[in-house]
Amino acid sequence: MRASLLQIDVNDTESVDSRRTRVAALVREQAGADLVVLPELWTTGAFAYEEFGAEAEPLVGPTYEVMAKAASDAGVWLHAGSIPERGVSDGDSATGALYNTSLVFSPSGELAASYRKIHRFGFDKGEAVLMGAGSELVTVPLPDTTVGLATCYDLRFPELFRALVDAGAETLVVSAGWPERRRSHWTLLAQARAVENQAYVLACGTAGTHAGVPQAGHSIVIDPWGEVLAEAGPGEEVLTVEFDPARVAATREQFPALKDRLLGLDTPRR
Repeated sequence: MRASLLQIDVNDTESVDSRRTRVAALVREQAGADLVVLPELWTTGAFAYEEFGAEAEPLVGPTYEVMAKAASDAGVWLHAGSIPERGVSDGDSATGALYNTSLVFSPSGELAASYRKIHRFGFDKGEAVLMGAGSELVTVPLPDTTVGLATCYDLRFPELFRALVDAGAETLVVSAGWPERRRSHWTLLAQARAVENQAYVLACGTAGTHAGVPQAGHSIVIDPWGEVLAEAGPGEEVLTVEFDPARVAATREQFPALKDRLLGLDTPRR
């Protein structure tokens, strides 16, 4: 299976419309790949909080339309990163809460799945107060593997990934806008999620600087043993890697650690 991670440079000098057009062209250049992955909030920047409301769009909005067409043109499965989605209030057409929502398109350009980020970053400010939390785990069956979806800060919460594996995930795709100052955590956590779940991890982040926050870059692909198959540098880059989805089942059979999980443990007495 061939995957291409598009580590997009997100900066304050490029308009959202221009970036959509440029990124769509990059997606089309990946014809021949099985899966293409984009970063989190690449239209606005994950730390450009003041832009969330101004650039929020409905699920079926400008980014949806452009990315659906790009996926169809390239004939690829496309994880189109995430957008600031403005939901619709129940019962009428009024606009509702904002969400950090990922979109996945099939090679025919149909929406295969959407995922609203569950863990919002900010510690009672920023994304944590500006956006609503998702509540549903999302997996996507591809022809050769089942993909589990996560976004950026989700990477710090192993229980989410355990639940994705229980739901059948064999490849864990993380779309992110991770800051450079915590880059060591990015690599460490991505490898940990691969090892503990005996799954591939495809983690795609942004490059550049937006809202004064330098981005980590260093998108990474890790195999079920925790070995790094490919890693990008700090700048904009297309990271392409070939991997064998069958290695997940082989690894879990060869070293069946997941069978030894102990669930439902009692809370310790104090």
